Amino acid sequence: MDKVLAIEHEKCTGCRLCELVCSVKHDGVSNPARSRIRVMKWEAEGLYIPMACRQCDDAPCLNICPVKAISRDQELDFVRVDHDICIGCRSCVAICPFGAMGYNSIDSKVIKCDLCHGDPQCVRFCDVKAVNYVSTTQINLNKSREFAKKISVVSKEAEAL
Repeated sequence: MDKVLAIEHEKCTGCRLCELVCSVKHDGVSNPARSRIRVMKWEAEGLYIPMACRQCDDAPCLNICPVKAISRDQELDFVRVDHDICIGCRSCVAICPFGAMGYNSIDSKVIKCDLCHGDPQCVRFCDVKAVNYVSTTQINLNKSREFAKKISVVSKEAEAL
């Protein structure tokens, strides 16, 4: 399955419902600190950016784990943590370039997005659709459309001159 979380931060209102449903889904408590998705906030600018694991093809977290507790689920193509093997060294937290790996100090375990095993709850509950679960083909198509629109506007502006 070639699907990823696609985040359109310009739609995010900063409600943090995604964080709450994530923590309830995974830990049974409504606690944003236990969420696998985090909304980064810049209040003064009114900017909110949901951040989650990018499920990297060449995942630094997977490569650095000294006990091989991090692997790729072949069926759903996501990077997962086996907590029975994990020793809690947090090397993966330190190396993640997106800050998507977290550490739950309550349970003493590393946490990251597992795409809810193919049914991401953050997507299901995001009313403004700032977070979506889409195929990588759809992401490429959307980007091509956006670029084509920009080129069209620039072309029309150039013709007007």
